[in-house]
Amino acid sequence: MTLNGSVALVTGGNRGLGDKFVRALLEAGASKVYAAARDPRTVTAAGAVPIALDLTDHASVVAAAEQAQDVTLLVNNAGSSTGAGILDGDLADFRLEYETHVLGTLDVTRAFAPVLARNGGGAVLNVLSVLSWVSLPDAAAYSAAKAAEWSVTNALRGALAGQGTQVTALHVGYMDTDMVAALDVPKSDPADIARIALEGVEKGLLEVVADDLSRQVQSGLSAGAEALYAQLARG
Repeated sequence: MTLNGSVALVTGGNRGLGDKFVRALLEAGASKVYAAARDPRTVTAAGAVPIALDLTDHASVVAAAEQAQDVTLLVNNAGSSTGAGILDGDLADFRLEYETHVLGTLDVTRAFAPVLARNGGGAVLNVLSVLSWVSLPDAAAYSAAKAAEWSVTNALRGALAGQGTQVTALHVGYMDTDMVAALDVPKSDPADIARIALEGVEKGLLEVVADDLSRQVQSGLSAGAEALYAQLARG
């Protein structure tokens, strides 16, 4: 699809990668960009249209879809990271991660699918993670939710193909955002990742693998779990 002249909605559009998506879309010539957030007053991008959306609240999702009837590009970016580990993490945190990344993404996409269909098909971009493909013990809740979101994304791609809606998945590792501010690891600039992902949407790519870490893990999947996790352990 063409970004110039499009009408986009970005969930979690008030901060981090979501804010960078909003700004990149405006710079690319989108005619309107809805920046969705639980509190739309926190949206700071000049030219964006703030809109209230809590993807864990079905009524909020429905209300946003009713308000934004002109959307041609949906960017499912909003997420959470509880840091819940596999052995000692609170099960409530696992439920929150699943409700947010999996059911929230699905609910928003279902609500906007008819909107996209009426507007010619358009596209959906789901922000996934390198942790869609590999799991870390101390981020087990997030890893499990992102793996499930990847599966949902693939199913949505097949389900929405008939109405002409393109579904693109973004896989990316650490970015310089608040979510991983405490981690002392190499991080990508989220503005660069937003640009790379949107270029992938324009090219019609089904998956965008945006950084070296994600490419390393993707290439290691075919080697089997023993080789992949040994490779990751070596850094």
